[in-house]
Amino acid sequence: MLKIDMFSTADKVKGQGVGSAYVELIAMLKKHFPNEFDIEINKFNRSDISHYHTINPSFYLSTFSKKRGRKIGYVHFLPETLEGSLKIPTPFRQIFYKYVVAFYKRMDHIVVVNPMFIPKLEKYGIDKQKITYIPNFVSKKEFYPISKPQKKQLRDQYGYDENRFTVLGTGQVQTRKGVIDFGKLAKQNPDIQFIWAGGFSFGKMTDGYSELKRLVDNPPQNLSFPGIVDRKELVNYYNMADLFLLPSYNELFPMSVLEAFSCGIPVMLRNLSLYKKIIDGYYISANNEVEMDKKLKVLLNDPNLLKQYAEKSLKASDYYSEDHLAKIWHDFYFDQAKKG
Repeated sequence: MLKIDMFSTADKVKGQGVGSAYVELIAMLKKHFPNEFDIEINKFNRSDISHYHTINPSFYLSTFSKKRGRKIGYVHFLPETLEGSLKIPTPFRQIFYKYVVAFYKRMDHIVVVNPMFIPKLEKYGIDKQKITYIPNFVSKKEFYPISKPQKKQLRDQYGYDENRFTVLGTGQVQTRKGVIDFGKLAKQNPDIQFIWAGGFSFGKMTDGYSELKRLVDNPPQNLSFPGIVDRKELVNYYNMADLFLLPSYNELFPMSVLEAFSCGIPVMLRNLSLYKKIIDGYYISANNEVEMDKKLKVLLNDPNLLKQYAEKSLKASDYYSEDHLAKIWHDFYFDQAKKG
């Protein structure tokens, strides 16, 4: 058996995509390859593969141990992608950014969830040959579509109007996520129900915290913020929605989009170059809040168009499914172990 030590504290902070991706990977490996991988978590024992999911200082120090075997870094963010997410005091920002890059350089190989990270990592001095793109995925057993009667039942259970068009956004409440624009769209469309499932995972460190907190505390009447929702319960929120809308200004590889796809919910996204690389053709694209508003009004009155994009979502979910990615991870780990 191949011995893998996973290093991560991502699951200690609720409501962030890095933690969701980590949980999905562990569950998938244990389910598909129980007799091929011996997985430990944060044990620091001798291993064939050490897979680093977060960049804790204790993990960095462990990379100097010969027990670590082949060191794999899982890159979910770069220094520049933290802008708009966390408010780091100026004196410490550059120090932290340098540390992030130094951590990645300690790796024997890097896995990126976003193909656009590859040229950026090259600029930081990391060899392209040491970088592999493996997309995120979600389990269809955790995120799945339901019938219309079940959808109405869920809305009644959670206290939402059974017959009102409902738009869902999920993720941390951050400037980067476009939550302010989400609030503006709610004001412009009082007949539509808007729900943002997520909260301040990093508290007052969140960039734009004051403005965002005002919106969360005093939202338009048709916008609700249920807060950080447990991952096991998120499927209910997706299935209450007629449309998933993520107005992010900057993204990595959002688990939320894959979760919406897996539930067969039509998806609208801001027009970002990242999406064109990975999911082009499967979602409704809008350049800004004004376009989102216009397209939202079209979808509200065009059930056939909504149905088309619901079908596109399910098609996309087949590619980014657990079963499809299982073999990719299996082959990757064994290939890396041979090089170790």
